[in-house]
Amino acid sequence: MLSILKKELKTYFLTPMGYVFIGLFLEISSLIFYLYTYVSGSLNFSYIFYDSAIILTFIIAILTMNMFAGERKNGTDQLIMTSPKSITGIVLGKFLAAIIVVLITEIFSFIYLAIISHFGTPDISTLGTTLLGFILLTMAYISFGELASSITDQPIIAYIITFVFFFATMYIRNLSSVFSMISFIDLYEKFVMGVIPFAETVQLITFTITCIILTIIVLKRRRNLK
Repeated sequence: MLSILKKELKTYFLTPMGYVFIGLFLEISSLIFYLYTYVSGSLNFSYIFYDSAIILTFIIAILTMNMFAGERKNGTDQLIMTSPKSITGIVLGKFLAAIIVVLITEIFSFIYLAIISHFGTPDISTLGTTLLGFILLTMAYISFGELASSITDQPIIAYIITFVFFFATMYIRNLSSVFSMISFIDLYEKFVMGVIPFAETVQLITFTITCIILTIIVLKRRRNLK
């Protein structure tokens, strides 16, 4: 798993992919920060993270679309299919690499917290729960994106599947309050309020584990067919 993790991190930072993701995320986050802090005068850093989570919905597929689809398109998936490494290790290595890229991006965004701290005292406890929720949300997003990438040989198709799915879950709540339980943004919202909700935490973790298991099953079946 460690070798896959290192390989994937090199892929992200030796190609434009990782930088495009980080650049887009920070550019839009900077605009949000400006509107919240300088225009509205708010010192609530947690709600900046909330809007950052919405940004994640639209751009997370940039990180995940090439995980397996790109390798199948380029023909390099044969190395995975014939590798002595376990499929589980490969899936987890790619999963963790994408998470690390997002976490690096969030570390850069802490410059906003430093600026806010200069003008006031942010609520650190609420910020802690917000960060926990953001990590869980990120894990859920990446796990689905990885699953989408495993079922196609076209990265653009993997991107569309991931984008449409999360876009739909974000707006499906408008149809009925019943759908709020599958709206990832709604699940994340309680963390931003300063609490660690048990049900929402379990839902995000369960979704993540389910997607990882399904990805492993898809790849194992493909390996068996080789």
